[in-house]
Amino acid sequence: MAMSIAHLGPTGTYAEQAALAYRNQLNDEEQITLCPYPSIAQTLKAVARGKADVAVVPVENSIEGSVTITLDTLWQLDQLQIQLALVLPITHALLSHAPNLEAVATVYSHPQALAQCQGWLEQFLPSVELIPTNSTTEALQHLEQESSSGAISSLRAAQIYNLPILAHAINDYPDNCTRFWVVGQPSTNQVCSVEHTHTSLAFSLPANIPGALVKPLQIFAERGINLSRIESRPTKRSLGEYLFFLDLEADANSPLVQGAIAELATYTEILKLLGSYNVVEAKSN
Repeated sequence: MAMSIAHLGPTGTYAEQAALAYRNQLNDEEQITLCPYPSIAQTLKAVARGKADVAVVPVENSIEGSVTITLDTLWQLDQLQIQLALVLPITHALLSHAPNLEAVATVYSHPQALAQCQGWLEQFLPSVELIPTNSTTEALQHLEQESSSGAISSLRAAQIYNLPILAHAINDYPDNCTRFWVVGQPSTNQVCSVEHTHTSLAFSLPANIPGALVKPLQIFAERGINLSRIESRPTKRSLGEYLFFLDLEADANSPLVQGAIAELATYTEILKLLGSYNVVEAKSN
């Protein structure tokens, strides 16, 4: 059986690393192809359009918080469901052909990586120009032509592209990890009889009035369902209007959660069940 996994490219990104970790969890008899895409939005849309079976996308970092483009795109694409969460340890390195840190004038990387290394950059490279890129490996194309440039990426990327490592473990906090979601069409979801540990959903409210958010949250508190994350995002319709993303530590197939979701629907304008899934630790290469 052939299967394709979409992820943020080019080769060597942390998203590809997470996709490889997911591939290792699957049946070895399957013919699995990894498909890189230039953006997270395009990665998810590839699955929605049937060009890939699943997408592996980052959703939250332990230092910088949510990856908002993932949340926004999932809200827009009705037909996708979360199948699994992978937690990947992240250790950043500065790659460069420069002879030393003093010779570095420009640093490229994905905005999340730049933010995760902000303290280190301020301490050791306070005067460099920081230039955001679509991924941590897209930045590597600049290094051959610009000897005074550096890029924040991974040790794995340094090996793949045969690039010198000027500094390693430069993220501001050692316990840096990113949670990735494996997202696919509902028809590709795993067997419903499997019990899941987490459920994600999103909703908008019919009006911005006092207590509009309290009532939906009380539904879970009254049932003893723990919320492991709550995130607000603008609806993009009007200033001050928000969507809310919730992660529950419970299975959507349980009668308790089904009752909560049914009651939640009475308070919301739009309610989307993004999926029930388990969380696994992925190894960093």
